[in-house]
Amino acid sequence: MYFASLPPWWLTVVAVLGVAAVVFFSYRRSLAPLAPIRRATLMGIRAATLLVLLLLLFRPVGFAPPVGDREQIVPVVVDISQSMRVADADGMTRMARATALLRDELLPALSRQYRTELLTAGGALERGTIETLAPRASRSDLGGAIAALRDRFRGQRVAGVIVLSDGADTGAAGPANRQRDAGLPWPVFAIGLGSPAGLRDREVLGIAAGDQRLDHTSVDLQVSVVSSGFGRQPFPLQILADGRPLESRRIVPSADGSPIEQRFTVFPDAGQPTVYTAEIPAADGETVTENTTGAVLVSPAGRKRRLLVIEGAPGFEHTFVRRAWTADPGLEVDSVVRKGKDVNGNNTFLIQAEGSRAPALAAGFPARREDLYAYDAVVISNVEGGFFTHAQLTMLADFVSERGGGLLVTGGRSFAQRGLAGTPIEAVLPVELDERRGGLVRASTGGVSSANGLALTADGETHPIMRLGASGEETRRKWAALPALAAAAPLGSARPGAVVLAVATSGSGTAFPLVAVQRYGQGRSMVFGGEASWRWRMMAGSADRSHELFWRQAARWLSESAPDQVSIVAPDAPQPGDAVSIDVDARDPAFAAAADAAVEATLDGPRGERQPLIFRRVAAQPGRFTAAFGPERAGLYHVRVEARRGHTALGASDRWIYVGGAGREFVDPRLNEGFLRRLARESGGRYVRASDAPRLLGWLQEAAHQNSAPVQRDLWHRPWIMAVLILLLSAEWSLRRIWGLR
Repeated sequence: MYFASLPPWWLTVVAVLGVAAVVFFSYRRSLAPLAPIRRATLMGIRAATLLVLLLLLFRPVGFAPPVGDREQIVPVVVDISQSMRVADADGMTRMARATALLRDELLPALSRQYRTELLTAGGALERGTIETLAPRASRSDLGGAIAALRDRFRGQRVAGVIVLSDGADTGAAGPANRQRDAGLPWPVFAIGLGSPAGLRDREVLGIAAGDQRLDHTSVDLQVSVVSSGFGRQPFPLQILADGRPLESRRIVPSADGSPIEQRFTVFPDAGQPTVYTAEIPAADGETVTENTTGAVLVSPAGRKRRLLVIEGAPGFEHTFVRRAWTADPGLEVDSVVRKGKDVNGNNTFLIQAEGSRAPALAAGFPARREDLYAYDAVVISNVEGGFFTHAQLTMLADFVSERGGGLLVTGGRSFAQRGLAGTPIEAVLPVELDERRGGLVRASTGGVSSANGLALTADGETHPIMRLGASGEETRRKWAALPALAAAAPLGSARPGAVVLAVATSGSGTAFPLVAVQRYGQGRSMVFGGEASWRWRMMAGSADRSHELFWRQAARWLSESAPDQVSIVAPDAPQPGDAVSIDVDARDPAFAAAADAAVEATLDGPRGERQPLIFRRVAAQPGRFTAAFGPERAGLYHVRVEARRGHTALGASDRWIYVGGAGREFVDPRLNEGFLRRLARESGGRYVRASDAPRLLGWLQEAAHQNSAPVQRDLWHRPWIMAVLILLLSAEWSLRRIWGLR
């Protein structure tokens, strides 16, 4: 034994003298007469107690005897995820190779020196046997399994951990981070199974649905595929809707192993969810066939989106744009048009709105936050900044950032002079307002023909607001064929994070943003600096729908991100067996969190079975409620939620969830040596491939010898130390009571 915090000798002497002084003065004079032997006994007990406490302050440390190899344990963890059935491990499946390696080499050698425990890692860490090893788990949470070892073997002598895996980790968090956060105190010796080289494999890397376009309510599907090991050999790619073939293309890779992007335009059912699947037929000699499909859910459009249009004066522009919006079955449009002033000098307005919402617009702008927040997007057209009060502009900025609504500012008068510069909504807009030079730039009658013409940017070719054709090239060609605008406001440069979709040119050839968008807080904003876009309707061919599509697509894009009072948040692509979390946000009409709401919900499964969902409040996020369920099979699930505050209904919402859309286990099915090397290195272990697995036995023995060295252990918290102190204090107290002292 030695003392880890022993002070200098002189301080130790001072401390001992201090103990002696305390003991002496404690019993120098007693309340009752004491015989010398009794006084000496009490002083000795008091001195022993204080000296024990003093020694504990010096942190006594002892040495535990070394532990033999037979008393140490070696956990052996085997990955049992579905990717372990790939047959690229020395002519065998990865699981068969792991089973043979354990049965013939590792376990017999380990059991002669250590205690072993065979564990399996899929969705969780469980005990296993050689006979029951099978690649059955739908996911491989290796990081979580390694972290779980710490709790499972807490307090035991572990020589090291052996992991047999292909390195595919599909857990929810980064495996290396979880292992490091867990503080695993033992080295991990990883054995890689499979081939790190390219396999003969054609894979659907991903499929995503873009924003809904209004050209016959179409949606763009972006499909990413890769072909490895087949050279530039062509292959078919097919799109199916709910299992029905829609379109097939012949894909020619530009290079072996190079990702290929394809865009398909589909037309989903407006009232029912549609599952679109991208599929590559399996080829002869293909190693992995489980990753040749991918699916995505396109949900129904849902409720109509509400627009509030505030127009500075009647005009052709307002008439044509409002006509385009009111013809859209997915939009509800309320408009306020300033007509002029009455005899008292007050503004008068023409209000066209649904009956229950019209009174709130009598003053030209909603006075209450809940009246404004009833809309999903607001349009300000040709209204000077001085029309609004500071409070109204502040509320409008909050409408975008907090409520998640959309804001469109258009028309030259909105940007004339200082316009909205210096107001609360300046930061909401995607362009700088203080960089402008002068007022409107009028189209020249005999000058440059491109003046005030619209030119798409690269971002604009594919953005859902600007898309007029099936491809970017067709979209650019259609925009180039449209008539020039009557005028354009020279807007400033785009803000960081904003996207310019189109630019306009002045007569001198100077280009400046014409259409720009950005995300701001929870919502979206857009500016359109042109005048007289009705020219695209009246001066183009009678069958040209560019004007209508542009404005309707703009309104849809701005309003679609605005959440309902009751909204559902769920994962996009869960798999059977996952622990799926469904969150609900409940808000009052002013979109303040309704922490006191009551939430009721049901879940319909793919076979029509219905079950209630039990929600609990999330303490850290007022107004948020969460529930969990574990889908057992693939298919469509439908969640219906209703929230109430007392007897008042806050709202209802529903959400479709597609389970089983993509197999995470077979994304890039090669042996992932990078993960296994990091796992071993960060724990102090080593990595080898399966052919070199016997080398681990020597490395494990070195680690075991390090664990066999005498171990230092603090003694201050040992039970017998506490028992000695209690015994001394009890003895002194008992003798004092017996001899008449308090």
